[in-house]
Amino acid sequence: MQTTVSGLIAGHDAGAKAFGSPTADWLTYGGLRDLTEDVRKALHGFGIGRGDRVAIVLPNGPEMAAAFITIAQVAVTAPLNPAYREDEYAFYLEDLKAKALVVMAADDGPAVAAATRLGIAILRVSVDEGAPAGQFSLSSTATGSADTAVPGPDDVALILHTSGTTSRPKIVPLLQSNVAASAEHIRASLELSPADRCMNVMPLFHIHGLLAAVSASLAAGASVWCSPGFNALQFFTWMRDAKPTWYTAVPTMHQAILTRAGRNADTIAEVPLRFLRSSSASLPAQVMGALSETFGAPVIEGYGMTEAAHQMASNPLPPRAQKPGAVGVEAGPKVRVAHETEDRLVEGTGEVVISGPNVTPGYEGNPEANAKSFFEAEGARWFRTGDQGAFDEDGYLHLTGRLKEIINRGGEKISPLEVDGVLLDHPAIAQVVTFALPHPKLGEEVAAAVVLKSEATERDIRDFAAERMADFKVPRKVIIMDEIPKGATGKMQRIGMAEKLGLVENA
Repeated sequence: MQTTVSGLIAGHDAGAKAFGSPTADWLTYGGLRDLTEDVRKALHGFGIGRGDRVAIVLPNGPEMAAAFITIAQVAVTAPLNPAYREDEYAFYLEDLKAKALVVMAADDGPAVAAATRLGIAILRVSVDEGAPAGQFSLSSTATGSADTAVPGPDDVALILHTSGTTSRPKIVPLLQSNVAASAEHIRASLELSPADRCMNVMPLFHIHGLLAAVSASLAAGASVWCSPGFNALQFFTWMRDAKPTWYTAVPTMHQAILTRAGRNADTIAEVPLRFLRSSSASLPAQVMGALSETFGAPVIEGYGMTEAAHQMASNPLPPRAQKPGAVGVEAGPKVRVAHETEDRLVEGTGEVVISGPNVTPGYEGNPEANAKSFFEAEGARWFRTGDQGAFDEDGYLHLTGRLKEIINRGGEKISPLEVDGVLLDHPAIAQVVTFALPHPKLGEEVAAAVVLKSEATERDIRDFAAERMADFKVPRKVIIMDEIPKGATGKMQRIGMAEKLGLVENA
């Protein structure tokens, strides 16, 4: 197993493909190695080297993917969402202690304004017309000395923030060895080979796209076709151009793709997929079944999070089963169930915990969070995922929800995922997210936001639910919407949903 990002591209045939775009040729591994040397020399000349933190604010595409891989072989990468405002960039750049910011050559937007305000060096990416996909050059007025040593397994390769809801986001440092281990875990579970090509529609400031699409493909000597960002209207045109063997996405993206699949049957037939992958949120069983039937391919649901450098569990490929409602078997790290308040492993239902070479060494500058999140038991160091779940008799993990998302209705504990699953069986419902609504007497009440594909009333939906689940689980409020609010990575976020929808006074 490779223990550094450099190892992901070492030893492959120089003619193997690495990245692609709709307007450029494939970038070869040989070209990627050459690009890494160019980037190394440029960064060192700008005073950036081992241990220095480089924020990257680039649009989705092959240059962003190549920038992550090449800069991570020299310094510490910190990809940020291109949609942030100036004050948000100022917060993240300062929180990260960034030494430099990488942007496109003509970018004079809020990230540049924030970096200028903080006195952070600005490095600009230029792409020659007609250049191979991912090829770029760096320019800057910055100068200085740098640690020119090549980063080792215990150096940080990637820094990301956890999604913040009401509290300050936590900084997650991922070591070179964490990234390399996770890439290998994903490669192995998906049986990726140089013959595979991933069509990436995930944002590349997020662990899912960076590791599952880009890094795992590199670990296999395979290809990646990088889209400019998810667009359901363009998906099948891209699929025809890219000719992928697989793609990976979050459930809301898969649902949007399904709505346009019927009119694109020719493309689906012409570009047969070896498998589809879903991760970053629980995939409803109904959606898994529809995807498999529509594409005539297995749907591999994975279970990941930032602190694990993405993958923890995965539904296996055929001939083993892909179980709807399960996030699969352990796929890299050890996965167990622990007592939710005591530092010990248990049988049955409890908090999902992991231990392995892909797991972050700990949150940066947050000893309180580390004390709550890590514990020693049975000769291993375990990380608490915050998810509740249990294994079935075949070793498949079933999640019952985030512990913080479990709805406590007057002492009755309700899994939002269970309610989602029941409501999605209603013939008129296309999407649903169940969430907690504050209640003055019960503490919390069950509520659901739904998107319809045919006519139905709130009463219809509540009556449907009442016939299929205990009364205390039935949503007392159903909000019918044209679109459910989503986070930056396309996930529907239960925590804070009541506030987002204006259902809480003075929120």
